[in-house]
Amino acid sequence: MTASGKIILVSGGTFGIGRAITLGLARRGHSVVAFGLEAPQVSSTARNAIPGLREELDREGLSAELMEADVSDADDVARVIERALSRFGRIDGVVNNAAIGPLGTVLDTDEALFDRIIAVNLKGPYLTSRAAIPHMIAQGGGSIVNIGSGAGWGKPNMAVYSASKGGVVALSAAMAYDFFHRRIRVNTVIPGGGGIVSGMSLGRVGGDANRFGKGAPGTAAGRTATGDDIANVVAFLLSSEAETLSGTVIDVGCFAQQGGPVPPKPAL
Repeated sequence: MTASGKIILVSGGTFGIGRAITLGLARRGHSVVAFGLEAPQVSSTARNAIPGLREELDREGLSAELMEADVSDADDVARVIERALSRFGRIDGVVNNAAIGPLGTVLDTDEALFDRIIAVNLKGPYLTSRAAIPHMIAQGGGSIVNIGSGAGWGKPNMAVYSASKGGVVALSAAMAYDFFHRRIRVNTVIPGGGGIVSGMSLGRVGGDANRFGKGAPGTAAGRTATGDDIANVVAFLLSSEAETLSGTVIDVGCFAQQGGPVPPKPAL
């Protein structure tokens, strides 16, 4: 760890957007403890991701602690916290990124799937934050970044996923209030614009990347967003440059939390 580096936990940090966040933070000199599941989850193509991420870290001369752990399991989360503390002695930040995103209406979603979506997407951030916050309080502060979704304001055919991500937005705001005077900042990042490749996004199109992102509005940069774009904003929110920001929602893409959609590009 460099003198300016922080100790950051990243859930779902071994594949897709989480992988980009892990790499982006490691490149900035932070010590990252990234964890996720190696077995494919419902509606996701993410699997066996740790070896490939380790190889990429090695190629770049970087390091990170990579663990297999289930964010919805309190005992697994406790193992992650213990690893971070035993290895680095403190926890400066948490990125709650792990999520699953099965499509469906309330009629298409059975009770077991409902429970699993809520367990990963909403209970997961609760468990990780609950485990990390006491250590942040003891050391005088910290930062939590929750990865939300434009679906958190409701989208068709995403009933339970929308409910879970809406809960993340509300949970973030509540935690920002609750720990304001403990110098623990809590912010939400919304990936947007379509086209961001992740296990979840590919899972929704049967793993066929050629079917993904067609017609996506992209971003004001004239292209679709990438995992690196998300990682850049996450890194900023974890940094001392953002030490006054808490309770914010930042869209990385195209106004995902403001109703949308972006209108089609006009013909030239």
